Amino acid sequence: MQSQLPFSPDQASNFAPHVDDLMLFITLICLFFAVAVTIAIIIFFFKYHRKSPDEVGVPIHGDSRLEAAWMIVPLILAMGMFGWGAVVYVDYRHAPADTLDVYVIGKQWMWKAQQPNGIKEINELHVPAGRDVRLILASEDVIHDFFVPAFRVKMDVVPGHYNTMWFRPTKPGRYHFFCSQYCGTNHALMGGWVTVMEPADYAAWLSGSSGAEANPVVAGEKLFAEKACVTCHVSNGTGRAPSLNGVYGANVLLADGSIVVADEAYIRESILQPNAKIVAHYQPLMPTFQGQLTEEQILALTAYIKSLQSQPVPATGAGIAPTTEKR
Repeated sequence: MQSQLPFSPDQASNFAPHVDDLMLFITLICLFFAVAVTIAIIIFFFKYHRKSPDEVGVPIHGDSRLEAAWMIVPLILAMGMFGWGAVVYVDYRHAPADTLDVYVIGKQWMWKAQQPNGIKEINELHVPAGRDVRLILASEDVIHDFFVPAFRVKMDVVPGHYNTMWFRPTKPGRYHFFCSQYCGTNHALMGGWVTVMEPADYAAWLSGSSGAEANPVVAGEKLFAEKACVTCHVSNGTGRAPSLNGVYGANVLLADGSIVVADEAYIRESILQPNAKIVAHYQPLMPTFQGQLTEEQILALTAYIKSLQSQPVPATGAGIAPTTEKR
């Protein structure tokens, strides 16, 4: 027997019920006014149409109460929709602090995911149920858009820039994801599957997959040495560039007096455009690596720098502002 298409995708994340409730509310309001206006048009057509060719209608001078009602009621409803949507959006854009971070790279025409221990997947993404998951998204070519209908989440994937999105899977299963931004000839084929697993099953899958040799921290440390980064970024802070110990997630003081948070986007920008934000007390000596590193290599370097988060910060020359806050 052929199965029927569902009215809507499964609700498989923490955002899905809230998004569906908001959409149902907006749809019902629109449907109510559409029906009300249609019925009024039909009634008025038969009640007030001209009965004879020489008939003159009764003058109507309006009613201020009615005019106020059709301004105030739509305003209240519109502000209710806006407020409800803003609450959902703000929650969506502010990820919790204890997320499981997975890197996802869009490329014509495939998705490449990298788990925290270095396991790489193509058009597949394994995540545990009940755990907050943050996707760090990048593109190697054009604009893509990562969309998981069952989770009710989507985010543009822009070349030269990191975007992030988060969700909490609530139901084990396999759920389709797509590219919802036209990106070229095979755009319609650019999709895959999110596999949501029980936490124990996910841990077993993670440990049983052959990804040890692809550990991003190890790869990043090796690349850090190969590119001679270690000659300037000395761990004790005595080098020509700031130490990277404890820098990830910290507030970094810049030469212009401003403070930025050293997140993934800051690290990426510092690798590709080192003169964009100069750390206080240091000279702009670092060469650019634009066009010399792949996205995977940038992710490996980022993973290595993140691994130094727990290392002791030098007393001087670290470039970290006194009001350090870890993510």
